[in-house]
Amino acid sequence: MMDLDAIRAATPGLATGRIFLDSAGSSLPPRVVTDTMITHLRREAEVGGYRAANERSDDLAAVKTSIATLIGTTADTIALSDSASRAWADFAYSVPLAPGDRILLSGADYASNAIAALQRARQTGAVVERIPSDSTGRLDTAALAAMLDERVRLVSLQHAPTNGGLVNPVAEATRIAHGAGALVLLDACQSVGQLPIDVTELGVDAMSATGRKWLRGPRGTGFLYVRDELARTMEPARLDLRSARWVGHGEYRLVEDAGRFEFWECDVAARLALGAAVDYLLEVGPGRAYTTVAARAWQLRETLPELPGVTVRDLGTEHSGIVSFTVDGHDPERLRDQLADHGVTVTVSHAGSTLFDMSERALPAVLRASPHYFVSPDELDRFVATLAELTR
Repeated sequence: MMDLDAIRAATPGLATGRIFLDSAGSSLPPRVVTDTMITHLRREAEVGGYRAANERSDDLAAVKTSIATLIGTTADTIALSDSASRAWADFAYSVPLAPGDRILLSGADYASNAIAALQRARQTGAVVERIPSDSTGRLDTAALAAMLDERVRLVSLQHAPTNGGLVNPVAEATRIAHGAGALVLLDACQSVGQLPIDVTELGVDAMSATGRKWLRGPRGTGFLYVRDELARTMEPARLDLRSARWVGHGEYRLVEDAGRFEFWECDVAARLALGAAVDYLLEVGPGRAYTTVAARAWQLRETLPELPGVTVRDLGTEHSGIVSFTVDGHDPERLRDQLADHGVTVTVSHAGSTLFDMSERALPAVLRASPHYFVSPDELDRFVATLAELTR
């Protein structure tokens, strides 16, 4: 049983009394996360950044161990980054491409991924194609199988999109892609911290994730997982003295693990705080956290449609903790701001963030509520009541 009172007491952002429903954007960190970050910044001010980092070298290494424990891998397959987008691009830009090669994107792919793929295609003569969705909105695995040939170099999968509660069939799609020899890059930005993830079971070659959303870590943090054998053979598009060693006048040697995707300079305080966030989740119990997030989202999917004019826009057959909806006759941005004035934090997801999907459904924008496990059922009832009052 999750101790909701203790968790809420350990979350300073809840002391304001606001109802916080934007963990899909940037969640509220537990106190230990901010304390860890501030303590290290103060230590840097006392002794300088180099010495402060050296004092915490074991703790920095432990961040990767904690992440690996959470996602079912080993620390040497983890590269720390400053965001999920940077992690995704670091891998994608390192996949060798030639004219005529193909990059496949899922219909729920995020704008940053699509833009990076299109740039890579423009630079190399490769082409970018969309994988169709099935009748439920999930990635169509049969259509993926039909698209594959020896020219497909990279398949980009979105585990859970930013604009709704869809969860894609990652393990099945990965098996199909591997059958044609393609690499699979999973964007888990919206799933790590709220959905069970075991990278061994999923089988993906690489996976990007952020710290600031469901992990409840600080902004400016993220990580890249790279499958062990691949991490030891792949050369990143960019290198520095962290990712490689200068061993001769005309020679460098890559480090032997996923650390080759890291740069030397980083925000040490933020990375230590990311480790604190992951450790906090491990202490809470990932299974309890995932179950509670699912229950909170289910409550909203049950109660929101009872309001006149409200349509829940989530696709798929399995759902994440993100609940997207529209209200007839109400502009999403204006309604978001009105809710904010009444002590409720939600956000808006625009078509430009998931252009394939939103264009197909003719949705310029949706409201997005994403309750984490620290949100109480009573707060969700009060949110729905406030929304009813504002849209009456």
